[in-house]
Amino acid sequence: MTRHLAAEAVGTFFFLATVVGSGIMAENLAGGNIGIALLGNTIATGAMLFVLITFLGPISGAHFNPAVTFVFWLKREKSTLEALMYILIQLLFGLLGTFAAHLMFALDIFQVGAVDRGGFNQWVSELIATMGLLLTILGCLKTNPKAVPAAVGLYISAAYWFIASTSFANPAVTIARGFTNTFSGIDLSHVPMFILSQFAGATVALLLIQFLFSRE
Repeated sequence: MTRHLAAEAVGTFFFLATVVGSGIMAENLAGGNIGIALLGNTIATGAMLFVLITFLGPISGAHFNPAVTFVFWLKREKSTLEALMYILIQLLFGLLGTFAAHLMFALDIFQVGAVDRGGFNQWVSELIATMGLLLTILGCLKTNPKAVPAAVGLYISAAYWFIASTSFANPAVTIARGFTNTFSGIDLSHVPMFILSQFAGATVALLLIQFLFSRE
């Protein structure tokens, strides 16, 4: 368990440092072109997910995401204590990754997000984004487990562009991004509905996978 938690800590830290740090770098270099900034943010995030899942997956399963851990708890592949410990580590090291990004770019380490991401369309976006992510993970585990790192990296890269919310799809990411007022941020008051939508999407994905792979 210690090794599992360490892997989740390392993975979530570098994931959030990448999401927030690449957003800052992209915005600094894009000259006000939001599309170019988002493209830079997308490429870095998708690439880092591939790397992290590839080398940490064999240790902890490379969740880096409370919604993923929640689904594996529902599947009874994680005990309640294991799931809670995973989620605690994910939340803590997600925040530390965000603070590290601020530190690297000489910004105030502690910030409160103020980027407006409210509205029903954003909640639906997060439900669909998380449902798609869990379908990708669970489906690949059923058909081709070695494809998970590439599939998740590619899914998130695509979802940045076809999901209106830019696909947070992760409660730990959502909370961590609630504490940055940079390109990747989210108004802290919008965080609870994002998280609720994400857990709903994860649950729907599990039900769909159970149906799709059920035997008649």
